[in-house]
Amino acid sequence: MRCEDLTLGYENITLATGVSFDINEGEYWCITGENGTGKTTLMKTVLGLTKPLAGTVKWSDAARLGGIGYLPQQTDVQRDFPASVTEVVLSGCQGKAGLRPFYNKAEKELCKMNMERMGIYELRKRCYRELSGGQQQRVLLARALCATGKVLVMDEPVAALDPKVTEEMYGLISDLNKTDKITIIMVTHDPDAPSRFATNELRFGQEVTSHEW
Repeated sequence: MRCEDLTLGYENITLATGVSFDINEGEYWCITGENGTGKTTLMKTVLGLTKPLAGTVKWSDAARLGGIGYLPQQTDVQRDFPASVTEVVLSGCQGKAGLRPFYNKAEKELCKMNMERMGIYELRKRCYRELSGGQQQRVLLARALCATGKVLVMDEPVAALDPKVTEEMYGLISDLNKTDKITIIMVTHDPDAPSRFATNELRFGQEVTSHEW
């Protein structure tokens, strides 16, 4: 993905200007900085959910064809979603299903594989809203993996998790990057995450700067 001279913001509010960087296949990027500096807006912009005020975002054909998985921050309403774990994970296959009113065998197998990978297969019949915060994040990560084999975009995936569960999530994400070669783009408030896990850091502040670890 290439971002060229982006201006990030909404309506009449500008959050960041001159944001330019390239992300190569297999890299692990941490997006860091204080609240209100444009990190989440950048995530929504690169996903096409928000238009940049200026500049361009270009994804490679391989990334677009392989799909892009997104793990957003949850709202209280989303945490209380009354669906089974299987239903939530399967919904990650909607892009593959297109206009079909049902999921095919391959999509159901992919769902099962990703639940097993995230250690939540035994929870498959449980209601999503009954799960702990860490379990819900594993479900959402499995859902995102159903949408992609190439790129994961995550907004604060360890927010509000206790230290033990945070380390487990970081381990899962690192394994996806190192073993599966999935490109990771992650917003985080954790100041230690870039040096511990990432190959690159994009830091938002008075200026937007990039750093390679």
